[in-house]
Amino acid sequence: MMNIVLMVGGFSSEREVSLASGKGVLKALRQNGHNVIVVDPVYGNKFVSEDLIFRDEVKSSYPKVEDLKQLWTSSYRNTLDCINSKLFDNTDIVFIALHGKYSEDGRLQAILEARNLKFTGSDMFASVKAIDKDLAKTIFAYNNIPTAPWISFTKWENNIKDIIQTRIGFPCVIKPNDEGSTVGLSIVDNPNLLEEAVKTAFGYSDKIIVEKYIKGREITVPILGEQALPVIEVKPKDGFYDYQHKYTKGMTEYICPAELPVEVATKAQEIALSAHNALGCSVYSRVDFLMDINYNFYCLEVNTLPGMTELSLVPKAAKVIGIEFNELVERIINLSLEKYGN
Repeated sequence: MMNIVLMVGGFSSEREVSLASGKGVLKALRQNGHNVIVVDPVYGNKFVSEDLIFRDEVKSSYPKVEDLKQLWTSSYRNTLDCINSKLFDNTDIVFIALHGKYSEDGRLQAILEARNLKFTGSDMFASVKAIDKDLAKTIFAYNNIPTAPWISFTKWENNIKDIIQTRIGFPCVIKPNDEGSTVGLSIVDNPNLLEEAVKTAFGYSDKIIVEKYIKGREITVPILGEQALPVIEVKPKDGFYDYQHKYTKGMTEYICPAELPVEVATKAQEIALSAHNALGCSVYSRVDFLMDINYNFYCLEVNTLPGMTELSLVPKAAKVIGIEFNELVERIINLSLEKYGN
């Protein structure tokens, strides 16, 4: 039995997704016999009831920028106050069930490390690299991990539309550099849609990336410890695997293990492990790909804090090899403690 602080909610556009993850993890931790305090950094150093923390539900569309600005303005101060408070006294480990910016990008990990607190998942440096799509793709390319051609822009650059048309062309994918869950993402197939897509992406980040669109099947490979779990194919009922398809029940089919030739599935697992290791990730992650008709894989990103509801993709893959949700949560804790020599 351990004293665990479960961190949920937070300041990112994936706040509601984090709360859903937190509910599942909390249930498992308590069933596993641990003492758990639930903490949402939004409330700073205040102790808040679990009913209040978990009152928000995941909606079918991600929050608009204007709805997030008030959260963002208090993010640093409240997070510092939260972690420096008595809420974290006598804590054996912090289970991070947060997602996205301000939590998956290394900033939270840095503050926890400064207070000498142990936490689940990758360290600060791996988190920084993984959430920065431009940096991660540069590391992928250096390590011969296939990824779609791309360019990046800051919002202060000129002639963005002309450069996109000349260097990437159509169709292309435009997205914020440091968001998850397809927040702010657009698939653009003609010049008339470029301006709005660029504006949307810049609403969530000061930097965007533009990728060549790869037509293919959506594949994901969870990593647990040093093991690649079974490959999952993600099949939206229509369109592509956007926020609505991720979080609206019945809009996406998940096939695990994916219906692929053995050698192709093995190849996906090998590339996923390479991507995970190239970024210095540890404990667990989820590596997302597109796969074309010739079984060529294009690595999109590595998620260092993937979803952890009982229906999320990492638990789905773990269950296929006999690891039930409660055991998975316990393995994440034990693998995390191993980072610290425990």
